[in-house]
This record gives sequence, C-alpha cells and structure tokens, in this order.
Amino acid sequence: MRKVLLTLGIVVICGVAILAGWIFGGRQLSMFIDRFETIEIASVPIHSVAYEGSGTGGWLTVNDVHLSLDDIINPKIALSIGSTKDNQFAVASGGKVFALGPLTHTGENGGDYLAVVPQAGDETFLVTRCSLLSWPTPFDFNFMTGHSPSWKRHMYYELRWKKPSGATLDVIWRYEQPFYGQQLVPGDGWGSGFRVHEGTTGLIQIDIRP
Repeated sequence: MRKVLLTLGIVVICGVAILAGWIFGGRQLSMFIDRFETIEIASVPIHSVAYEGSGTGGWLTVNDVHLSLDDIINPKIALSIGSTKDNQFAVASGGKVFALGPLTHTGENGGDYLAVVPQAGDETFLVTRCSLLSWPTPFDFNFMTGHSPSWKRHMYYELRWKKPSGATLDVIWRYEQPFYGQQLVPGDGWGSGFRVHEGTTGLIQIDIRP
C-alpha cells in the first residue's frame, strides 16, 4: 500500500510539474516547435497591398489584414517602404529592393499612403498558419469585462510575392491569438483579432531574392 501511494504521489508531482511548465513555458515551447512545423489555415491570392507610414514603421494592409511594421523582432531586419524613380511601390531590406508594381494611390488620408495591386504574371499569396501547440493562460484576467482567454496560440501571416523574372519577396509576421471558451459567450472560440506580446510577436522575417 505504501509503495502504491508513493508511486501515485510521484505521478501527481510529475503531472503538476508538467502542467506548471506548460503554463509558464508554453509560449516559448510553442515558438520552438513552430520552427519545424505549423498548420496552414488558408492561402489566398493577394488583390491589394497598402502602406501607411513614414517609410519605416507604420502599417501594411494586405487584402483586409492589417500588419504592423513597428514591432520588429529580429534586430538585424532593417525594412523601408517607398516608391522608386519610376513610381513603383517598393520594399527594401538588407541592401535589396523589391518592386511590387506601379503605384495605384499615393498621399491620401492626410499622410504617407501608398497602394499597389499585383500585375499580370505575378504569383501572390497571403498564407495564414497557426501553431501546433497552444498553451493555457489561467492568469490572464480582464478586469473591465471579466472575459479572459483560456488559451493562446501563435498565428503567422506570410506575404509571398513572385515576379515573372523569378524575383521573390517573403515577409512573415507572428502574433498571439486568444481562445475564449464556448461556455462563456455563445459563438466564442479562437478570436479573430491578434495580440502583441513584447519581444515575441511582430515582424519576424523578410527575404528578398535575388
């Protein structure tokens, strides 16, 4: 009997330790797993891209998805957006420039505003992916509404743009998506919005080739 109780105690302690590790280290573990595998949710053609900002930072709107350029996780990334001499919407990083196409709009909304649509022959996609592993958030409280997420996972938005010449642009953002239990509010589940967690979410990668 004593041996059974000892074994049971060890199992309970191990279970508590695993749960605690999942709660406090789940975010980091999820990011580690995401390096190797994620789940693709959608891949849709891009029909428009718009930029609002001063050339660095600001917002990039791909279709109807707003993606921040203010939170850049990799300090080695130096990204700027503007127009070329021949009036092309261009993205520059690491000494390389990728021209998406002729500008369709400029200088609206009382500030710097640029817009472009894909040209014939361009292969463009906005790919949405999520983490394989989500993590519990029992200590997240919203004192204003009392409605807090019970789980979170990472969401990835990837802009893929390929020109007929073979030149490619690949930009990836990572955000946190909250989950609200069905039992709290009808229709709830994985939230449509995303959350920023300092140091782990935002723009994580940009690759221009050649």
